[in-house]
Amino acid sequence: MPTYRAMREIPPLVQHALDLADRMQFQHSCTIEVGRLLRLLASQVRRGTIGEIGTGCGVGAAWIASGKAPDVSFVTVESDVARAQAAASLLAVVPSIRILQGDWHLLLEYGPFAMLFADGAKAKEREPEVLLQSLKLGGTIVLDDLTPENRWPPEWRGRVDPVREFWLNDSRVIATEILVTPGSAVILATRVG
Repeated sequence: MPTYRAMREIPPLVQHALDLADRMQFQHSCTIEVGRLLRLLASQVRRGTIGEIGTGCGVGAAWIASGKAPDVSFVTVESDVARAQAAASLLAVVPSIRILQGDWHLLLEYGPFAMLFADGAKAKEREPEVLLQSLKLGGTIVLDDLTPENRWPPEWRGRVDPVREFWLNDSRVIATEILVTPGSAVILATRVG
């Protein structure tokens, strides 16, 4: 199988965040595949604010920061004090970034968002309407950590997935689900109304 540069390239800031996650034994960072998608999407934001729910050790934030324009604001929130402090130290080199520590709702005062990565805090499952309202018209949300339906265990089959039910059926967004790996999917949704 050929190896392409884009498949092996990891920006230095991302590598530092991955190393930090290893040192802190944090196992819930976004995957490299999701990170590459975040970087690409962040590069399309020309003005406004990007938000992230669930900083962790800063891996997703580092991918976003490696793609965003210098004058685009970026705000990320982490509930864990130690991780928030470690990520703030790591990401101090990024212009126009703010790391918040506390409940994810703190992020809302910085919206509406041109792009929002709803990674942690169960926000995507419990409060999709709040997330939708936090997007500006034309703003895009990224919802990761979804198991493709063909990989659901037997006990999940026949159930309604509230994340998919909301984002893939709401007329106020244009949305799609994409596989980022054979076992992991992402929903991308853009607010249109």
